[in-house]
Amino acid sequence: MDKQSSTATASARPEREITITRIYDAPRELVFSAWIEPARLARWWGPKVFTNPVCEADARVGGAWRIVMRGPDGTDYPCGGVYREIVPPQRLVFTNIATDKDGKPIIDGLTTVTFVEENGKTKLTLQTRGTALVDYAAEYLKGMEAGWTQSLEKLTDLFASGTADREIIITRVVDAPRELVWEAMTDPKQVIHWWGPRGFTTTVEQMDVRPGGTWKQIMHGPDGTDYPNEHIFKEVAKPNRLVYSHSGGRKGAPKVSSEATWTFETVAPGKTKVTIHMVFPTAADRETVVKEYGAIEGGKQTLERLAEYVTK
Repeated sequence: MDKQSSTATASARPEREITITRIYDAPRELVFSAWIEPARLARWWGPKVFTNPVCEADARVGGAWRIVMRGPDGTDYPCGGVYREIVPPQRLVFTNIATDKDGKPIIDGLTTVTFVEENGKTKLTLQTRGTALVDYAAEYLKGMEAGWTQSLEKLTDLFASGTADREIIITRVVDAPRELVWEAMTDPKQVIHWWGPRGFTTTVEQMDVRPGGTWKQIMHGPDGTDYPNEHIFKEVAKPNRLVYSHSGGRKGAPKVSSEATWTFETVAPGKTKVTIHMVFPTAADRETVVKEYGAIEGGKQTLERLAEYVTK
């Protein structure tokens, strides 16, 4: 064996294991969801001042997760793994593997997170270990506890916002320039080709994209049910950001209202990260649209259709 090799031998691989416990002033179901919903996960994962331009999570046993952390100097730190156990909202076990820029593993790890309800709050216990697979990765292990501590502090900040139980956040990276994606969102002739979950069609009755302007549309379900919707634009900042109030639902049923913010961020040449952030008046309203209307899955399918449309 080459003694100068940068790859650590199996008998000399540095390892580190840590356990951290935190109490969160939030329901257990909400804390658990922050670990498996990509849009929420991206808001707190990683040390302070780091962002996560890529955050993907296929939350099922055997499903993969992948995050690219970006440091304040622009350096990317990819990581990912596979879910081994998912017991909502009690326990989560996943492999945790850091890679270099070429996708080669440099740290092999396993993380177990447990969630225990305590008087309306949530006691979270994180147990994680890491093994350096290359010599220089041993330095990263030294910062493992500080990094996880800062991540869990950011998770505290997420719940401190006071809206976490009233939010739905959905993101997708679209393989198209931001200006093109913006036009697809604000041009009624284009919106009708992709808006809504799969199997739905849309009729746009009015779309006046300016602050105070009205957007009225009817979504037609595959079973023939109509879903009238009305939006009032509050902010229009081309091509970065759209904010509107929304009221709608199944025809004949009580309307549900929300405020939605769409952001369009260039994450690489010709690629745009689209984020939908909806805030509902109450947690019960959020539950209504999630359970009765399938809002989370519907939102994901809507962004999938947008991605497919703009890449044609």
